Amino acid sequence: MRSKKITVSDMTEGTIWKHLVYFALPLFIGNIFQQLYNTVDSVVVGNFVGSDALGAVTSTIPIVITLIGLFIGLTMGASVIISQFFGAKDIKNLRKATHTAVLSAVILSFIIALIGYFSTPFLLRMMNTPESVMKEGIIYLQIFSLGLPGLMLYNMGSAILRAVGDSKRPLYFLILSSVLNIILDLLFVIYFKSGVAGVAYATIISQFVSGAIIFYILFNSHECHSLSFSEMKIHVKILKKIIAVGMPAGLQMALTSFSNIFVQAYINSYGAASTAGWGIYARVDAFVILPIQSMAMAITTFVGQNAGASKPERIKKGLRDCMIISISISLIIVGILYISAPFIVSLFNREAQVLYYGVLFLRLNSIFDPFNVTNQIHAGALRGVGDAKTPMIIMLFSFVIFRQIYLFIISRLTSSIYFIAIGYPVGWILCSTLMLIHVKLSGWEKKISVLKLKNK
Repeated sequence: MRSKKITVSDMTEGTIWKHLVYFALPLFIGNIFQQLYNTVDSVVVGNFVGSDALGAVTSTIPIVITLIGLFIGLTMGASVIISQFFGAKDIKNLRKATHTAVLSAVILSFIIALIGYFSTPFLLRMMNTPESVMKEGIIYLQIFSLGLPGLMLYNMGSAILRAVGDSKRPLYFLILSSVLNIILDLLFVIYFKSGVAGVAYATIISQFVSGAIIFYILFNSHECHSLSFSEMKIHVKILKKIIAVGMPAGLQMALTSFSNIFVQAYINSYGAASTAGWGIYARVDAFVILPIQSMAMAITTFVGQNAGASKPERIKKGLRDCMIISISISLIIVGILYISAPFIVSLFNREAQVLYYGVLFLRLNSIFDPFNVTNQIHAGALRGVGDAKTPMIIMLFSFVIFRQIYLFIISRLTSSIYFIAIGYPVGWILCSTLMLIHVKLSGWEKKISVLKLKNK
């Protein structure tokens, strides 16, 4: 039998800010390449097919995130539980958790793929998708849905590696598959003239490649988190822990994204150019939030390991350092983005109306991006100690209930698209305020004590 070692990255000792930055940097670069999948799709169809094809590809973003939301919750829960066992040096339960997470992921991924394929026409109509982009939107999303198992297996494999402090190898595999995606996009669209179907096929082929590579590594590893077919079993007790931590986050993401389908419907009512412009904003914003999301993932792993090691003071210092770094990064990005908005939008499409809406949405929303720091970082820290319900409740209230009430009222008070466009920021501001209040009033020590008792 292979020896099981703990050799990756122990965050319970050493300089805190270095752990956070060194862990988050590969995550950030990896997330950039992850976003390149769909962004390259948008750039290629926007320049070589047309604005309607661009609208078809970009308008599917809320639906895609809705479909994978629950699965992402599963990966987040697995990462937290595995990191806690890693911090406590509990190899037996760590291995049970990795195999439980993987087998659960395989089952769930195929279920979600089927749901996505058959529900696509209904969901696109619910969004008031313009008829000019409906047909191509259905083609793109149905093909994309069939590739979800590859995406989900990569994400679960990456979550396992991140839980033990390894954020570099997922980056290497993702870079390879992202480059493959770019090559296939250009090949299918320019050479084979296959339009939105081509970029969809390019994406799912690349996703399966990245998933296959990371699982080959896990099955052939000699580390404590390696996989073996003989141990592949769902341990119900551990699965319940993973679900308890991850499903609130996944449910929150799925419901928030589902509510964004209605936000998209408001935008779509202004025409196909508005749809394309909002889609460009969504693609760019997905990159803008990456540094903060990477730091949030870093603080989740950091807190998880230190919670497992019962070090509350170190957790407090880590949260402080993470906030300082994240806010600084966010302010720099906002300045660059505001100035360069026209150039960025023109990379996707140069039609006058699309440019107008794209720049409007990008500038109007970007100035509020720093408010995302508080809600993302604090939510990540809370999940790290096993408190996934509080972030879920706060985010659902802010991003779903409050946002929909705001849009319903404001759309009846004015026809200006400006007030519709800031539907996202008003939710961010409320969420950050509520999250900060909760964290200031809650006790880290109490949560870690409860966690320690549960893991006994």
